[in-house]
Amino acid sequence: MIETRFAPSLIGRQRHLDRTREWVTTLATGRGRAVLVEGEPGIGKSSLMRAVADEAKAASCQVFWASCDELSQAFPLLPLLDALESAPVASGPAEIAELLRAESAPGNGVDQVAAATERLLDLVDELCATAPVLLVVDDLQWADPATVQTLGRLARALHQLPLLVAGVMRPVPIREDLKALSRLVAPADRQRLHSLSEAEVARLVENAAGGKPGPRLLRLAAGAAGNPLYVIELVDALARGGALTVEGGLVEATGTRTPGSLAAAIADRVEFLSAPGRGLLRAAALLGVDFSVSELAMVSGQSVGELMPVLDEAILAGVLRENDFALAFRHPLIRAALYEEMPAAVRAAWHRDAARALADGGAPAERVARQLLPAFQRDDAPGVADEWMVRWLVDTGQRLVARAPGAAIPLLRRAVAAIPAGVAPHDLLACRLADALYRAGEPAGAADVANSALDYVTRPDYLVDLHWTLAQCRAMEGRAAESLTALERALSLPGIEPRHRSRLQVLSARTHCMLGRLDAAERLADAALASATAVGERWATGWALGVLTIVRGMRGEVAEALPLFDQALSVAEGHPGLADLRLVLQINQAAALSNLDRHDAAIRAAEQVRQLADEAGNVVRLGQAQTVLGELLFAVGRWDDALSEVDLVSRVSKDPAAECLDQGVAARIRLHRGDASAGHHLAEAQSEAERLGDVVIGAYTLARSLEREQADRPAEALAVLMDALVASAEEVEQMAELLADAARLAVSLGDGKAAREILTQAESVVLAGAPHREAITPHCRGLVDRDPDLLLTAAERYSVAGRPLPQAQALEAAGAVLAERGDLAGARTHFTSAYGIYSDLGADWDLARTQAKFRSYGIRRGPHARHRRADSGWGSLTPTEMKVAGLVAEGMSNPQIAAHLFLSRRTVQTHVSHILAKLQLHSRTEIAREASRRGAGFDQAS
Repeated sequence: MIETRFAPSLIGRQRHLDRTREWVTTLATGRGRAVLVEGEPGIGKSSLMRAVADEAKAASCQVFWASCDELSQAFPLLPLLDALESAPVASGPAEIAELLRAESAPGNGVDQVAAATERLLDLVDELCATAPVLLVVDDLQWADPATVQTLGRLARALHQLPLLVAGVMRPVPIREDLKALSRLVAPADRQRLHSLSEAEVARLVENAAGGKPGPRLLRLAAGAAGNPLYVIELVDALARGGALTVEGGLVEATGTRTPGSLAAAIADRVEFLSAPGRGLLRAAALLGVDFSVSELAMVSGQSVGELMPVLDEAILAGVLRENDFALAFRHPLIRAALYEEMPAAVRAAWHRDAARALADGGAPAERVARQLLPAFQRDDAPGVADEWMVRWLVDTGQRLVARAPGAAIPLLRRAVAAIPAGVAPHDLLACRLADALYRAGEPAGAADVANSALDYVTRPDYLVDLHWTLAQCRAMEGRAAESLTALERALSLPGIEPRHRSRLQVLSARTHCMLGRLDAAERLADAALASATAVGERWATGWALGVLTIVRGMRGEVAEALPLFDQALSVAEGHPGLADLRLVLQINQAAALSNLDRHDAAIRAAEQVRQLADEAGNVVRLGQAQTVLGELLFAVGRWDDALSEVDLVSRVSKDPAAECLDQGVAARIRLHRGDASAGHHLAEAQSEAERLGDVVIGAYTLARSLEREQADRPAEALAVLMDALVASAEEVEQMAELLADAARLAVSLGDGKAAREILTQAESVVLAGAPHREAITPHCRGLVDRDPDLLLTAAERYSVAGRPLPQAQALEAAGAVLAERGDLAGARTHFTSAYGIYSDLGADWDLARTQAKFRSYGIRRGPHARHRRADSGWGSLTPTEMKVAGLVAEGMSNPQIAAHLFLSRRTVQTHVSHILAKLQLHSRTEIAREASRRGAGFDQAS
């Protein structure tokens, strides 16, 4: 029970305290939630949450407190890393911080911020597995975007974690990302603190003054407008000045020396410190609300021993407080008052000196940059591009770009603008600026900088970096073709060495490949391979082989691609600059194995590379691995598992093609199941497809066609597929995916011309050793010629290939042809087989359509047809969900379950969400309880 008499700033907050007590009680039982506490500065938000933290600790919960300020906004995840610094886990924030600080060159595929976010989420998950967790983020209005995004991710997972995420913020400034975050908080869990009433102010004054206040003192306190901090500071200022006396049993104010504002009251408190104390506090104010004593020693130029007496004085005076292993200003407004009283020019110069002192002391790049940013934020700031800052940017700039591109951009802009083109550091810093803009999500700005730099940069390695950045920017904007002109111009420059020429050729080959221009891609990749091999350029050799594997795969020449995978992987082995290529190769190798219907090997390969990408922090490749795995699981009929890989709630950062494919797969499943959410997936896929231009994504194309068919617009459905078949003429595997559906629609519409075109294309995609490709011609010809034997041959080959959906479609078509011929017994047999497969897939739309079709022939579903799986309860769980539920019951965290089952944490999170929904439960604790009630039966099932 919180006793307000011991917490003056909580007077008048009993209603809020009662509500927050409910939060802690719920948390202690294993249920998570997100809450927001809002109010003006000094209103008591932090005091309220410290009371909550005390109650949470008393209830055996873990408590972590993150503080944001203006200086931290450009540095991703810094408040969370600082808050979790003492987390009792093996892999903690120190390792995450090192990951963020690792140098990352343009084009290496690693997004340190995204990778660190994943590690932080893993860390919170592990903490929640040991005891409930309260995570407070104070002054959320100053949080960096990555921190806000991470909190949003946590908020979406709270239904399965014993985690209370509490945001503490002022109502202004208003930010779009914070508005989106607040929408995740239930209205009942948003606490808005208002000014105290007159009676509550009187109680607060009595508590602070140590006696019942007189009328003059109450009149002075009324000027605080009900702000608790101002009231307390006002009374303390009067006490320090000897302006409080006891008259007739009342504490009364005397004299005229009273602070006229909260800032004045705070300044009065600081004025009572010694001169050395005030000077040291101003230095501390440069470092932020929270600061380490070691960094203060660096900035002040004093030893820790010399600092201690002054720091003790500030703590006794109520200016500073201890904050775990650091110190903090008792209130952000105290720090703000000290900071703002310094003239702007003095403050800027002091920030610059602090940056240099921290750099000389070995502080991380982000700590140094945190001082440089305010030092140079004024247009007239002195020494904008002095030698020290330029040298520091040359030595440390790439690490800063990787860690905090938003912080690097303004510093690099100033340096690039101040140094003439051609002067040594300019070109390097321009390359880094373009890279920083790309990483910060500003592709248009990055392209502008890169394009401008290409007009004067001549050093070959810088040229390659600029073209790499430019190609990525244009690909993001659906303008990949524009990169080709610039690359051709670069390749024609005199004096380009073979090593760099081969790298530019590889980049050009990749761009052609991305645009589906396979002949040009192959020609350039072959040229790059020859040039790179001749000079021993390993990077270009590996990537040239990688492009050739992609070309072979897109043409359907899968068997020819397999030896190239082994050759390329051998080249990339052990080369740090080719770590990204190794992941690309392994992802594409998994897809190639799938195209040969070696699904078990393909799924194992996809799961392995997904885990490797996760460990490497390569979020783009992680997303692509999950995409390949989702497509594989769809093909073999594991649709629930496929949806878990592409679930919207657990989306990872992906390129447009992977995202479009993901959403296309999800839309196909939802459409076949008659699920209304298919429209949302289609809309997501369409937005990505528009960025890709003319590139055909098979899963999305099939989903678009199916949507039109279900809307009773079969001619439009066929047109979608026919257009895609023309556009993907060079991409055999892509084309093969579309043919059977196109043939079915052409026959149903009586479009003989289209049917003949489809048959011609079907005969060109046969691939020996790939049963699903061997099935396409008999499937299409069986549909066109109404030949049940050909359709049954196709169904048998699809069965061998392990692809249930086309198998069911071929069986259904064979049954329909037999029914037309009057062979109702044969039709019933194949109808029942198709019905059973559709039932296993949960394909409600196909079941309804098939039943209606065969009912017209007088055929009812056979007595031995399998029943569909339940939609809820333990019987509705998939085998994977049963395994996950069993491991949850054993007390494993999501990361632990992921490692045990070779899944990603996000996939496990999605499985847990599905389990909770199907069992109508609210927490992992409830899953464990229900599992224990099932006892041996559950163990057997899992």
